[in-house]
Amino acid sequence: MSPPLDLPTDWTALGTEQLADVIALRRAIHAEPEMGLHCPLTTAKAKAALAGLPLEIHDSTRTTGFVAILRGGRSDGGAGSNARTVLLRGDMDALPIVEETGLPFASTLPGTMHACGHDAHTAMLVGAAKALSARRDQLAGTVVFMFQPGEEGHHGAREMIADGLLDRARPDAAFALHVLPNAPAGVFIGREGALLASTDTVRATVRGRGGHAAMPHDAIDPIPVACAIVTALQQHVARRVPVADPAVLTITQIHAGASHNIIPDEVQLAGTLRTLSPGTREAMRAAFHQVARGVAEAHGCTVESSIDEGYPVTMNDPRATRLMRELAQEIGGAQGWATMPAPIMGGEDFSYVLRELPGAIAFVGAAPPGSTPETNPPLHNPRMTIDEQVFATGVAMHCALAERFLERGFD
Repeated sequence: MSPPLDLPTDWTALGTEQLADVIALRRAIHAEPEMGLHCPLTTAKAKAALAGLPLEIHDSTRTTGFVAILRGGRSDGGAGSNARTVLLRGDMDALPIVEETGLPFASTLPGTMHACGHDAHTAMLVGAAKALSARRDQLAGTVVFMFQPGEEGHHGAREMIADGLLDRARPDAAFALHVLPNAPAGVFIGREGALLASTDTVRATVRGRGGHAAMPHDAIDPIPVACAIVTALQQHVARRVPVADPAVLTITQIHAGASHNIIPDEVQLAGTLRTLSPGTREAMRAAFHQVARGVAEAHGCTVESSIDEGYPVTMNDPRATRLMRELAQEIGGAQGWATMPAPIMGGEDFSYVLRELPGAIAFVGAAPPGSTPETNPPLHNPRMTIDEQVFATGVAMHCALAERFLERGFD
């Protein structure tokens, strides 16, 4: 049998070794961003960078995503039935944003930009796959690298799970990283429990009876009724939702009418519902329908309301979060980890993976050199940029998570 590793791995050195290739791949992906579930150019770049490695590639049928499986070669249990399996994820898709960074490798595809850092996530995961493949004989288990499109509202993780890709080598734990331009470079940021919110889309069509704007008494004007529904929804959140288990309900679209002197027949409302627990999520869904119906009926209107189900709450397993914190401090010292004081009400479809497996996702600070993190252009901004030197730290964390979990689990 091969003996266990006597010396700790220098994960930072592994990341640094991969840095130049990771930067080059990130820039190539950044220049040709793709949206949605089908990102063939990005998939091709990632697979080309992985070519020649001892990986089993399994393609998604519902997306252009894939998993690459690395089976460790340790003979002291690494290939045995009790060996552990860990999943590392990198998302691949971009956003419908016109880039304004002025970077020499800026988007060449009009109206599309990697403004959320998924180009970096994919490139760092490739770097980790290369580094871990080079250490395959010392891995005490299996690593699944999940390259996933469709994170930006397209449920890519759910689709890949439905493809059965998690069952090709069923993981015992799952981890992911997300760059953050508004935090100091190299600092990992996370928390146990709820990290990000569920993300439902709410819609309602309020129907009255149109007429001449000068004679509203001969019509049933749905516009003030729609306004009353918006106000009532905000009152419900303020007075009926516990502050310790919050909800955010924001109406972002109101569409009605075709002329200044015509009362329309109907008004369309749309918005987003964010919660941090299944219970509050279900209660707020019911409240949306109830409030919309009650206010509409009180004013002589009818309403059709619907909810498009979004991502679940992103729930970090406490054991997995503690492991990330310990490794962040081993990599970056005492300042290598910062605990988030509260969840963020944004969403993340890694939540589908965390619903299946214990694990965690953390942010990694990527504020550009000389910048003020708090005032940097944030994620989803046309001027968002990141410090590419952080990629070495991201690769190091991926490698550390894989090696440490395969060696010890959550202990």
